[in-house]
Amino acid sequence: MTEKRAGFGATILTAVVSLIWLLPLIFAVLVSFRPQADGVGSGNIFFGSRITLDNYSAALSVAPWAWHAVTSVIFVVGTLVVQLVTVTMAGYAFARMKFFGRGVLLFILLLQIMIPTAVLLVQNYATIRELGLFDTRWALMLPYWGSAFGVLLLRQTFREVPRELEEAARIDGANLLQILFNVYIPLSIPAYVAFALVSISSHWNEFLWPFIVTRTEEVRPLTVGLNKLYSTTEVGALYGQLLAGTVIVIAPLVILFMLFQRRFIQSFASSGIK
Repeated sequence: MTEKRAGFGATILTAVVSLIWLLPLIFAVLVSFRPQADGVGSGNIFFGSRITLDNYSAALSVAPWAWHAVTSVIFVVGTLVVQLVTVTMAGYAFARMKFFGRGVLLFILLLQIMIPTAVLLVQNYATIRELGLFDTRWALMLPYWGSAFGVLLLRQTFREVPRELEEAARIDGANLLQILFNVYIPLSIPAYVAFALVSISSHWNEFLWPFIVTRTEEVRPLTVGLNKLYSTTEVGALYGQLLAGTVIVIAPLVILFMLFQRRFIQSFASSGIK
């Protein structure tokens, strides 16, 4: 009986915490359907005097959202594809290879995780300028092609793969790439899924770096496109319109999570991410 009460109490507590966490999202959705002329304290507490899509139509007319969406997809997918290659190679090297300075390089990777990305903005910007990549989609992706988090995650995952499997593959004449594709990668799918989820969500929501290195609307992602909604009028932002744009930007990630919720949870649990 005591265990049932404890379980029920934990369920209620989890529901309350989840509701508190969801309040900003709920507020954004409600205000996005609220007429711009209705104050928050007037009309129906949820939708004002009526439900309207005017905020969405106005937000869609402010910026070239189709170009922003294309850029966001290219930015996220292009970064992830290269990251999967680099973190796989580096993760295997740190997990199985013995070479001079391995411990020092691993320590440097740990330091990179602890350094805020904003600290590197000036150096990265100067590098992009020198390479002549300013205001291009390459500039968005280039600083993120390596991931210290991904390397450490796959290093730990590869270390758990039995070494006997690799030795058996080498006896059969497999080279390094064949060993990776036939032994390590198939056994590390949960870790790859977990890393992909982290990479997609973080880069889809990235704002500061794309805002700095792009000027043309066609090469700016959705998050930077939202910035135009702050200056739609002389009196300031129209918050119903701004939150409608916010809902448009976050909707793909929310839908993705709803479709693959079980897979999300299983991948994080299997990879040991807290």
